[in-house]
Amino acid sequence: MRVATHHFLIIAFVLLALASSLASAYDPSPLHDFCVGVNQTKYGVFINGKFCKDPKLVTTNDFVFSDLNIPANTSNRLGSNVTFAFVDQFLGLNTLGVTISHVDYAPNGGLNPPHYHPRGSEILLVLKGILYAGFVTSNQDNNRLFTKALNLGDLMVFPIGLPHFQLNVGNTSAVAIVAFGTQNPGVITIANAVFGSNPPINPDVLSKAFLLEKSIVQYLQQQF
Repeated sequence: MRVATHHFLIIAFVLLALASSLASAYDPSPLHDFCVGVNQTKYGVFINGKFCKDPKLVTTNDFVFSDLNIPANTSNRLGSNVTFAFVDQFLGLNTLGVTISHVDYAPNGGLNPPHYHPRGSEILLVLKGILYAGFVTSNQDNNRLFTKALNLGDLMVFPIGLPHFQLNVGNTSAVAIVAFGTQNPGVITIANAVFGSNPPINPDVLSKAFLLEKSIVQYLQQQF
């Protein structure tokens, strides 16, 4: 009986350690009703990357964000624009483990280019138009591509850390709402990171990695 109890305690300890290590990879659970972020350090406790506003000074407006209904300008090189409501823009999200954004796509090819979020999975809801969307798995999974043409009301999920994209394949503008299971998923646009780093990556590295002539790499770096 003592041996069985001893084994049970070891297993319980291992599971607890695993649960703790997994939990630390995501936003921690809050131990309070809310912690509205503030940018002034004089207000108190630093939690999840933000200082907390004095709870007695919190108002309803701290929990409301009103800019997602405004169409963004898509007259740019990519033909898309993202309105973020991450914790930096919406301080009421601090410690709550969720966030959202609004994406506008220009007709006939508006592109949200290949990118990934290092700290959260993403779920996308099409509000208008037709989007060709997809993601690529890791090297370990042989970089498989999953794609789908999404219509009004369709949802698609993009797992944490995997490169993904959306392309407007319709002749009208398109709109999507995107939600994340973290207050700050982060965004790394692959082309910007590779060809637009500061300072630039040595062209010899990129030439060999992408099987391109060095002059082409240098041209691409100039575009960023």
